[in-house]
Amino acid sequence: MNVLRTTFLMALLTVLFVYVGRALGGQQGMVMAFGFAVVMNFFSYWFSDKIVLAMYHAKEVTEAEAPELYSIIRGLVTKASLSMPRVYIIPNPTPNAFATGRNPKHGVVAVTQGILQLLVS
Repeated sequence: MNVLRTTFLMALLTVLFVYVGRALGGQQGMVMAFGFAVVMNFFSYWFSDKIVLAMYHAKEVTEAEAPELYSIIRGLVTKASLSMPRVYIIPNPTPNAFATGRNPKHGVVAVTQGILQLLVS
């Protein structure tokens, strides 16, 4: 279901770009907008996890560095029958967490230092 939803949203974005390209540049603008949308969709799909992690200055941690966090995540992924994702910590005091990645094999869980302090306290 998630693959279908992602495909639909990327197609919708492409159509929107093509219409705006046509309105601004006619036939040539439409072709350029389509090319831009294809490139943007490709990079968004394949590199979205890296983009968001870089944006938040997240640092990957090992199990030795954050054993309590790994324990929590391992319990959740075991219950969900998923593979263990890479784990990142974001240097931010606001409690927050998110998961990203294009599929479970490339999954990432990122938590802020704020929520980590709440979880292990």
